[in-house]
Amino acid sequence: MLKTQLHQSPPASPTLVPLSKPSGQANGRIAIFPAQSELALQKRTGSARVGLSSSTIDAVASPSTIEKSLSVKAVVKVKPSAGGFFSELGISGGLDTITDLMEKTLLLELVSAELDYKTGQEKETIKGYAYKKGQNEEEVTYECKFEVGEEFGEVGAIFMENEHHKEMYLKDIILDGFVGGPLNITCNSWVHSKYDNPQKRIFFTNKCYLPAETPSGLRRLREEELAILRGNGQGERKSYERIYDYDVYNDLGNPDSDMDKKRPVLGGKELPYPRRCRTGRRQSKTDPQSESRSGSIYVPRDEQFSTIKELTFSAKTVYSVVHALVPSLETAIVDSDLGFPYFTAIDELFNEGVNLPPLQKQGFLKDLFPRLVKTVTDASEDVLRFETPETMIRDRFFWFSDEEFARQTLAGINPYAIQLVTEWPLMSELDPKIYGPPESAITKEIIEREIKGFMTLNEAIQQKKLFMLDYHDLFLPYVNKVRQLKGTTLYGSRTLFFLTPDETLKPLAIELTRPPTDDGKPQWKQVFIPSCHSTSMWLWRLAKAHVLAHDSGYHQLVSHWLRTHCATEPYIIVTNRQLNEMHPIYKLLHPHFRYMMEINALARGYLINGDGIIETTFSPGKYSMELSAVAYDKQWQFDLQGLPNDLISRGLAVKDPTAPHGLKLAIEDYPFANDGLLLWDTIKKWVTNYVNHYYPDPSRIASDEELHSWWTEIRTIGHGDKKDSPGWPDLKTPSDLIHIVTTMVWVASGHHAAVNFGQYTYGGYFPNRPTIARTKMPVEDPTEGELKMFWDKPEVTLLTCFPSQIQATKVMAILDVLSNHSPDEEYLGQDPEPAWKEEPVINAAFERFHGRLKELEGVIDARNTDQRFKNRSGAGIVPYELLKPFSKPGVTGKGVPYSISI
Repeated sequence: MLKTQLHQSPPASPTLVPLSKPSGQANGRIAIFPAQSELALQKRTGSARVGLSSSTIDAVASPSTIEKSLSVKAVVKVKPSAGGFFSELGISGGLDTITDLMEKTLLLELVSAELDYKTGQEKETIKGYAYKKGQNEEEVTYECKFEVGEEFGEVGAIFMENEHHKEMYLKDIILDGFVGGPLNITCNSWVHSKYDNPQKRIFFTNKCYLPAETPSGLRRLREEELAILRGNGQGERKSYERIYDYDVYNDLGNPDSDMDKKRPVLGGKELPYPRRCRTGRRQSKTDPQSESRSGSIYVPRDEQFSTIKELTFSAKTVYSVVHALVPSLETAIVDSDLGFPYFTAIDELFNEGVNLPPLQKQGFLKDLFPRLVKTVTDASEDVLRFETPETMIRDRFFWFSDEEFARQTLAGINPYAIQLVTEWPLMSELDPKIYGPPESAITKEIIEREIKGFMTLNEAIQQKKLFMLDYHDLFLPYVNKVRQLKGTTLYGSRTLFFLTPDETLKPLAIELTRPPTDDGKPQWKQVFIPSCHSTSMWLWRLAKAHVLAHDSGYHQLVSHWLRTHCATEPYIIVTNRQLNEMHPIYKLLHPHFRYMMEINALARGYLINGDGIIETTFSPGKYSMELSAVAYDKQWQFDLQGLPNDLISRGLAVKDPTAPHGLKLAIEDYPFANDGLLLWDTIKKWVTNYVNHYYPDPSRIASDEELHSWWTEIRTIGHGDKKDSPGWPDLKTPSDLIHIVTTMVWVASGHHAAVNFGQYTYGGYFPNRPTIARTKMPVEDPTEGELKMFWDKPEVTLLTCFPSQIQATKVMAILDVLSNHSPDEEYLGQDPEPAWKEEPVINAAFERFHGRLKELEGVIDARNTDQRFKNRSGAGIVPYELLKPFSKPGVTGKGVPYSISI
């Protein structure tokens, strides 16, 4: 792409007058393209000067003197809609057909980058109509010719007006005819119809400018563009708009359909929570605090990709699961409480499958989900048959093992929960008047008996050998509430592990607690330990099932949803409201924010909503999202979202300048931390190179008004409920900015990949990670029947505790889709953004970034074959590959996309 030097005009008047046309602008990218320099024109056309009349809308401008101008051709590329059967599911776009695109035009206007040095005002735009010139399956092409006079200077922006009756997806604009060669303006943006909104769109070049360095002819446009994206906070948003604004989570319930579906507002003093994107839908008729629900949920138009991506794009597949596959399952499995009678019945999900009814329009399911839906030979029915997870292929009894139970806390899909035990005895911080005695029932004697002579309890704590999954204080306040719901139960739990000399964890004890009940029962708690005796062994297995359900809920609601999807949405909103697209930090963060808002809106509509997938299949039930808000209030702070600080906060690492990455791990064979720190450092080096290029000293940070508005709004509005909490770093130096941006990039890429893409591998065989425990322990206030069933058929007691058939199959289908990489997945460091390629220093830094990621793949492969690392290698063990940067399509258990794309 052409590199240009801005024409340095004399100082201009600070008064900027509006262009006569257009009067409104919108978002996109802005192209800065130079017309020929005066020297170049002299070489080709002699000493003639070219004048320009600002009043005409034609592509040729002619002054009173006869002068020559430069002929420039604009080529506009538009992408047709993917269309197809997704319109049947409600995924529809506003794109015209190719025939419509052939017959209509686009109005383009070139905007000069500089003010008129004579008047100090903005120069008149040069206008022209682009007409359709070609088409293929991938794009429709329009062309327009301009005559650009020398005095016009560099082209700093292009306005576009869409003359069609429907919106279009603009890929890019190429301007050809400049001395330095053609200029490509990357757009990748929806352009509304002028019949929907008369405001013209504006597109900037790929070149970056800090606010103070913005060319004079673009300064007003830069500010107005941000004002357009912020909106005025009024009215219901329309589908074609690109307005980014805030609201609380008041749209999860649906009280207008059933008051039992009313849900509390998340966000505010009572239940602090990050903000979501405002839709402006009307209030609920039955609950003024709730927003009414509708078939579609607004997200800014440039955050929607379903109609232009392949059929396997994540938003489409998730939407199709909840709209087509799940209803088919609910028709096939009528009894929602029906469990699995035998373990062999679970195996049949992978062998025989579930017959799906011959519903209307269902034929496409096997095309969309070839992994899941198969057509039975000599039958008209489709069958939902699950692929056997990699864990089961390697060892079909893996889930039974206590060693594997412990290993997955370090190398499974929720490596964010394990923490170091630093104090004894274990004590609850909850009010004992409400929740009962705070002391844990896990005693010193129990621990030392289970350690079996390795060391004393005090020595284990001093030598950092004792670790815990702690779901006690977070879950206990919800136990009695959850137990009022049908088909589920809950405990507060603690699970203790001992670090053995070979760096593996040994489970020691599980404590389950029920607080005092409303009907006068006292607190109940009991400790369960591994045992060879049949009764204790089955009680241990049941206790593990409860803990795994707790861990599954915490993983999905906190480690996954809250800490990645939910916490990142305010960053996206603020970035579009406060950083213009020419801003270098906008361009750095943009690929890490793509696709997520559409996924989040889909989740609010069908996954985390009242009576949605999460509520009907996870233990907390209708309190799931409320529990997520409590976790945000008690646990979330910005500085702990970066991997090093997260590890330190959980006691899994301490600072050590002599150790790799500056950290000494408490568990040396911690696959997630080992690979994650390599990825974190690789990301940080790339961000450091990028930030230091644009901010070589603190003075440039201090003078960047957009940047400070961005960081202030993140803290005070996007995460405003936590604005007075600790953990918000200052933004005064390049180092501060590097830490902030690296944290955001890590959360969207490495963190999300670690907790998402292994979900089917570890949760596809649900006994390994049940999402719900439906029955209480048989030793808690047992009835005679419960005890008899446990004594006679303990396997049936365990199967009854596990999810029902409909719960298990719905979750398995969702996990399969969530774990899947689309063929058009965009992996971290795989391809540079167009703006990065424009700047040689940044392009070179990206190439180094890409090279380091390739090296990381080799390091991970070597670690997985090193038998010293028992938490990632060994007979029947799935290698830890979740943080390998690249992957082929499908459910692979590896691959780190740029963004939270599913």
